[in-house]
Amino acid sequence: MPADTTVRARLLLIEDDPQLGPMVAQVLGEVYDVTLIVDGAEGLAAGVSGEYEVMVIDRRLPSLDGLSVVDGLRRKLVTTPILLLTALGTVRDRVDGLDTGANDYLVKPFEFDELFARLRAIRRVFTGEGRALLVGGWAYYPDSRTIYSPYDGRILLTVKENELLRLLTEAPQRTFSRQQILAAVFSADDTAGTVDTYVHYLRRKTDTDIVLTVRGQGYRLGQP
Repeated sequence: MPADTTVRARLLLIEDDPQLGPMVAQVLGEVYDVTLIVDGAEGLAAGVSGEYEVMVIDRRLPSLDGLSVVDGLRRKLVTTPILLLTALGTVRDRVDGLDTGANDYLVKPFEFDELFARLRAIRRVFTGEGRALLVGGWAYYPDSRTIYSPYDGRILLTVKENELLRLLTEAPQRTFSRQQILAAVFSADDTAGTVDTYVHYLRRKTDTDIVLTVRGQGYRLGQP
């Protein structure tokens, strides 16, 4: 029979459990070209330097925990889809993992069929960070609620912060009144003060010049 010449996607597995790690690597190896690393700092270095199509990262790791690994990868502008594995299954734990930059979260113990399905899903929808919009020296990805600072790396925006910045960015020469922003971004129950509050949030999280105040008119996109 002819040799199988199919090129398998490269997967980085960072898992320190001496039994689970090799087992997961073996099973995933049926589909992926797996690299297993058992240390957080070493895994971060491998993720930054290597070209992987997907990563599976345990939350509890020696030398550097999984959340720090994910954060470090995103700050280095590594946009590879990441699935976190963890024994921590509270809502807060899941939110922390996703807010740090992971694409999905799977709680131990898990079935391998679900693991494969989750990996297929995040690879299927993954197209980098999506379309990029330049805001001064910043790279903004509205589809993933992410903006990259030239100083601090990846910053994740909340839903409303993202909708506000998207509105301003897609019409960079236009000044929007508070009422126009309210109608486009917020609900009918909100007030003009809500717009000011979220402009403050956005500036505090990114740069004070990312949104300009046009006296007597409203707000427009700035150039930080």
